[in-house]
Amino acid sequence: MSENKGVLQGFKEFLMRGNVIELAVAVVVGAAFTNIVNAVVKGVINPIIGAFGSQNLDNYKSCLSASCHPDRKTGAFTDGIYILWGSVLSAALTFLITAAVVYFLMILPMNKWKARQDAKKPVDDAPADPTEVELLIEIRDALIAQRNGSVPASAATATVIAQKTQQ
Repeated sequence: MSENKGVLQGFKEFLMRGNVIELAVAVVVGAAFTNIVNAVVKGVINPIIGAFGSQNLDNYKSCLSASCHPDRKTGAFTDGIYILWGSVLSAALTFLITAAVVYFLMILPMNKWKARQDAKKPVDDAPADPTEVELLIEIRDALIAQRNGSVPASAATATVIAQKTQQ
């Protein structure tokens, strides 16, 4: 029973973590935003492209085989192999518009806000802790000095111990 409580408690903590909630909100907003972008592509971009041809980008296609013949009544191609590059173009435009709006309206302002928040934080002027390599070099030098007799053993050992305890 306590294991189940632990699992349920862990699941609750996972759900209440900020990242999961932010992700859920992002998915909902993204789904709603998709409708807006699709409307812009269909209502603005497609008519601009339609000035040069068909407003429906799905009508843009290329035939790969020599036997591509349209149906005379519907105008649809009934045989042959087609590349539907108009659909790909429409999807690419939708993606680019979505990415631009997300970047300029969400990411860029958030990065500027984070930069201002980081600038408000106090700067830590304390010297950086020595790295492991620096400590090992100092220990090596202390041991060499102790072996050569230039520094008493207790002083070299005290220096190494003092440096280790600072970590």
